[in-house]
Amino acid sequence: MLQTETPVPAREELIATQREYLFPSVGTYYRNPLVLVEGRGCWVTDADGRKYLDLFGGVLTTSLGHCHPEIVRVVQEQVARLGHTSTLYVTAPQVEAARRLAGIAPGGLRRTYFSNSGSEAVETAVMLARLHTGRNEIVALRHSYAGRTVLGTELTAQAPWRPVGGLVGGVRFAASPYPYRSPFGDAGEDAADAFAADLEETIATTTTGKPAAFLAEPIQGVGGIIVPPPNYFRKAAEIIRRLGGLFIADEVQTGMARTGKWFAIEHFGVVPDIMTVSKGIAGGFPAAATITTDEIAASWKAKTFSTFGGNPVSMAAVAATIGVMEREDAPGRATVRGQQLRDGLEQLARQYEWIGEVRGLGLMQALELVRDPRTKEPAPERVGALMEAAREEGLLIGGAGLWGNVVRLGPSLLISEAEVADALARLGRACDRIN
Repeated sequence: MLQTETPVPAREELIATQREYLFPSVGTYYRNPLVLVEGRGCWVTDADGRKYLDLFGGVLTTSLGHCHPEIVRVVQEQVARLGHTSTLYVTAPQVEAARRLAGIAPGGLRRTYFSNSGSEAVETAVMLARLHTGRNEIVALRHSYAGRTVLGTELTAQAPWRPVGGLVGGVRFAASPYPYRSPFGDAGEDAADAFAADLEETIATTTTGKPAAFLAEPIQGVGGIIVPPPNYFRKAAEIIRRLGGLFIADEVQTGMARTGKWFAIEHFGVVPDIMTVSKGIAGGFPAAATITTDEIAASWKAKTFSTFGGNPVSMAAVAATIGVMEREDAPGRATVRGQQLRDGLEQLARQYEWIGEVRGLGLMQALELVRDPRTKEPAPERVGALMEAAREEGLLIGGAGLWGNVVRLGPSLLISEAEVADALARLGRACDRIN
């Protein structure tokens, strides 16, 4: 493990100091907060020296694991050469990062605007869609999550993540393509038609009929790893484009090989007009990108710059991350290891009836926990108990879902076969603890 140069304060002291100086809203997992001090690969170490197998990956952000040696080396070299300059100057790291993104983005998406977070990337995408179309209204999906800025909050359709509302107009929500909890019943092969019809009706009844864009996560992350019916996005993209709007694919959580393809929307055979990327883009460093076509990018004619967007250190991390992903065939690894993980989760679901559904793609998987498999009543208390039990087994997992009843998994794309097997064994023991 990496050795820290400065002694870390005692766990109790750190927790007490955080509670004194940070916003109370900066919440933490677990009844007794976990203090992490080191990380390497799929493993982290807490302030008491105990190691944990990290199956959550910093909310699916440490895409190559903690402190990947190549990312560390590149960042150290860059920070010693040029640590900061704004987008008002040209730097090699920003140019190289943009070039590499264009090389993996689908279709004609080749123009990038860099910012610092997924929230900023979404704000940029929405502004760009409005500029290009000359329209204002945005249609999003229920159960969506778009960040913590004012607009990001308005685009988020989950009450627990909306501290205030009504600050931004022109946002409407269609039904989430959530087959497990479909308001249309068990539509089977016609599920995509039913959800697409709701999107079209939402536009017809709650907007002027001329929306600027339809914004959607290909797989809703904070909403609970909600995977849509296979043909949904083909139909949704056709609807919004027929009405003169753009399709924005929010790949903040799903992008960068996470689901077994470079971008999750590729599973559904659609090329978006604008795409947002963040989280795993820089292996854990703060970076985000809004990617679009030449024509749409040219619609932004007003002055704009980003102080920290395109920061040389983060851009060096982006280029290095993509390089490692290409060399290691991260999409292929996510497919293989993701299937191994999925098989193990399905086995657990057969053992415990309170696992209502297993879903996801690649190394983005989830368990929806219920009190009764017949009524599908959400069981958030089981998620809390399972997270505590998994911690006792030395395993870190995450929570999600509108009702807090979904276990979210998203480990390093470089996780090994042995580590997946280890994680499943630990998770199985945690399930036994709370059964």
